[in-house]
Amino acid sequence: MSEQNKEEAEHGAQLQGASAVSKFHTHSIPLDMEDIERDWDKPVTEAGIAAKTSVIVRVGMLDLAAGTGSFRVREMMHRIAYPLGVHVRADVNLTDIEASCTDGKDRITEVVDLPTTGVNTERIWLLEHFADWFNVNLGTGSMYHRQADVSEGLMEHLDQKDASQVSADLSKQLRAQKKSKQRAQQDDPVLDVLEEVSAQTEESEPVARPLHLHDIEEAQYRADYAAAVSAASATGASAADRESQGASPASTVRKRREEARNRIKERASKPPKEYAEHFADPGRDAGNQSGVTVRQAHERLDMIERRKPLYSPLFAGLASACACASFVFLLGGGPFDMIGAFVGAGLGHWLRRKLFAHHLNQFFVTFVCVAVAALACTGTLRLIGLYNPVALQHDTAYIGAMLFVIPGFPLITGGLDMAKIDFPSGVQRITYVLCIILMATLAGWMVASIVHLNPEGFEPLGLNPVVNCLLRMVFAFIGVWGFSVMFNSPQRMCLVAATIGLITDTLRLEIVDAGVPAEAGAFIGALLAGLLASAWRSAVRRGWLAPHLGYPRICLTVPSIVIMVPGLYMYQAMFHLGQFDTLNALDWAFRAFMVIICLPIGLAMARVITDKSWRYDI
Repeated sequence: MSEQNKEEAEHGAQLQGASAVSKFHTHSIPLDMEDIERDWDKPVTEAGIAAKTSVIVRVGMLDLAAGTGSFRVREMMHRIAYPLGVHVRADVNLTDIEASCTDGKDRITEVVDLPTTGVNTERIWLLEHFADWFNVNLGTGSMYHRQADVSEGLMEHLDQKDASQVSADLSKQLRAQKKSKQRAQQDDPVLDVLEEVSAQTEESEPVARPLHLHDIEEAQYRADYAAAVSAASATGASAADRESQGASPASTVRKRREEARNRIKERASKPPKEYAEHFADPGRDAGNQSGVTVRQAHERLDMIERRKPLYSPLFAGLASACACASFVFLLGGGPFDMIGAFVGAGLGHWLRRKLFAHHLNQFFVTFVCVAVAALACTGTLRLIGLYNPVALQHDTAYIGAMLFVIPGFPLITGGLDMAKIDFPSGVQRITYVLCIILMATLAGWMVASIVHLNPEGFEPLGLNPVVNCLLRMVFAFIGVWGFSVMFNSPQRMCLVAATIGLITDTLRLEIVDAGVPAEAGAFIGALLAGLLASAWRSAVRRGWLAPHLGYPRICLTVPSIVIMVPGLYMYQAMFHLGQFDTLNALDWAFRAFMVIICLPIGLAMARVITDKSWRYDI
């Protein structure tokens, strides 16, 4: 049996249990409905409202399933609806969308709901490219990425496993084409005229005088007239013959002069780099574009939806182990704590990926995987304790092994939704976060009670401040990289997020050591992460960085601040609650609450500073 057949057989066995009940559930309107099928091969701009809505709502559904917040889902749906001339009013919650769409003549309401929720940053990134590809082909221009050719090429290679590498290769090709074009333009007569006029500037002038259009035309007229006379003399034809054929030096120069004038005006009318193309030319004729059919749109969405995870369960488990071990060091743990967390978190996340492949209930999977991670961590330290009894004193390490289940994405996006006054979605996300934390901490408390653990915190390491700062930078980078891999980010995206996390989390810990309250440190760290992510996006838009590095902010900011979530505080609160020590439980719970609310507030402040759509309520 071939490798592909083995994978298909394994996948079929995994879905067998879920398929037994899936036939009783319908989560969206089927695409084979008659009013959608009849427009399947029509250009989407000419299709009926049902077919248009199917594309708009499906994009929103895929974005929501990838873990992003309701504000981004609405934004994405509006970007798809804009070139179709459709108005959308959508209510977006944790797992469902109710959207009403109208094109001025007809109106339709569609409701979709998800069986579960998760995080997939690669899908969020690909949907941004899909929106640009969709808008460019419908004649409205790119809104997100400056060079739409990258999005165009990426949508043609969605069958490739590493879409990030495809994007990078396309970006290199564009740079090579740009360089060759610049070399070809070195012989451009208009540029030669500009140089000639510039050379006429007197040396006594402190600055070059402005180049006006008539200066350029006159200089070019003289150069072209001399060239035309020389060419005409070389042919030996009489002046009358040349005039009758329309090939006289004067007529030739007039033609060249008109062409040069048009080219100069075209260059002068180009929009500034900071504006998207469709803002500068809103009346561009869409009929000159290739267009997109309903079938083509859904085929690309099919490929985005069905993409397999970038990383195997084994590699994802390794990333989880690295992330949690690094997390433990940043919390103050030592080598034994890190080893225990490494083993427990790696095994726990590997098991979680395996169980999720069978579509099992999230809360059940969370409980089982946290219990396994805590037992594996404790067992590892007990084995080490046979050779070094000091390892038996590190009872807090099991908490670090449980940190891989921290629901960072819904926690942060829930706070951002509330910042946009979208309380239904925000409250649902925060409630979901509390449920996951409750199941995880309950499992951890039960393990601690069974094996008689007493987590009292980590012992001080006593490192030199400079060495400690350098180690924090290293482990902050590794930790954020690990969480990014767990979120299914491409490697380039992981490295960018890790670099931001290196800066922000190290700064947060250093200023907390200097006496700044932990809550203020979390706010400053999240604010800086948001500003750095916005600066990165702006650098890509302005052409300072390669276009394939234009990642969505949410894919950079959330992994970089998840490591700031006070998981230790939350687990300590649950442990003391299980011991009926309510005063200590409330103390730890309120410490965690204060830090948690400062993280989305910091990100929201960064968006208000850098994004007009967040700065104003309209």
